[in-house]
Amino acid sequence: MKLATLDEGTRDGQLVVVTRDLTRCVAATDIAPTLQMALDEWEMTAPRLATLAAALEAGEVHGAPFDQAAAHSPLPRAYQWADGSAYVNHVALVRQARGAEMPDSFWTDPLMYQGGSDDFLPPRAPIPIPDESWGIDMEAEVAVITDDVPMGVSEADAAAHIKLVMLVNDVSLRNLIPAELGKGFGFFQSKPSTAFSPVAVTPDELGDAWQDSVLHRTMEVDLNGDALGRADAGTDATFSLARLVSHAAKSRNLRAGAIIGSGTVSNRDADGGPGRPVADGGRGYSCLAEIRMVETIRDGRPATPFMRFGDRVGIEMHDDDGASIFGRIDQVVEEYHG
Repeated sequence: MKLATLDEGTRDGQLVVVTRDLTRCVAATDIAPTLQMALDEWEMTAPRLATLAAALEAGEVHGAPFDQAAAHSPLPRAYQWADGSAYVNHVALVRQARGAEMPDSFWTDPLMYQGGSDDFLPPRAPIPIPDESWGIDMEAEVAVITDDVPMGVSEADAAAHIKLVMLVNDVSLRNLIPAELGKGFGFFQSKPSTAFSPVAVTPDELGDAWQDSVLHRTMEVDLNGDALGRADAGTDATFSLARLVSHAAKSRNLRAGAIIGSGTVSNRDADGGPGRPVADGGRGYSCLAEIRMVETIRDGRPATPFMRFGDRVGIEMHDDDGASIFGRIDQVVEEYHG
């Protein structure tokens, strides 16, 4: 089934069930007013939501038109948002470009940071940034939402705790990152509010595209209407989403509604080298930092600028029939004046 949250002015919005083709929806108020409340009692609410979804799909419940522009991120705020490094190729390129050695442990032990989860952006809302010089970048990722996950859970057992899958625009301010990391405490100001896809879907809805907690679909990233990235999310995934959930739960419980991200989806070229632009027949890039790293490796310096005020980023994923699975993240970078 597919679930969304309508942005109706309240902090946590209104939970709705959405048809597979994303055209209609129906409020799930009698089952759970919000997605967080549904996740808190998932064993009880999930079967009822699935029954409502089936009735909506069959036309037994008419519902209303589903407007993606009226949707908030599925969870407008969450108890936990942690982002990992499933695609170690991305990390390797960044380190190679700045001449830093790549520790062998990065291939066996995921990286992860804890992001700000109290204020997510709607998927069609502007990206408000005070200063263009901060190096504004998108990062297209896959994320999962869990139920209650016990501390020390294995990767095999973690897979059963993944209840929903969605897409992410993990906005980064690249020019703020070096000074923050230099302090030794990690990201904070360099990671502003994140946006998620209009719709979150249960793993069974993905069919064969969901294998071993890895999503095997093309991550489509557009910048100002042009194709920036068409990376295969099922290729070059060093770690599964279940592995990242297990990693996050090594020393703590994760509570229902925890969001775990894959990190930037990234592919190497067919010959094993850095990826090529889409215009050159490659799969392109899911963030601007990566193409800048490739340019640095190839030419000695980056040529592609970071996003500027007025730039538009689109992130989406389609099934084999060309239908949008999660809806489209479509955001314009906007100067924030306070």
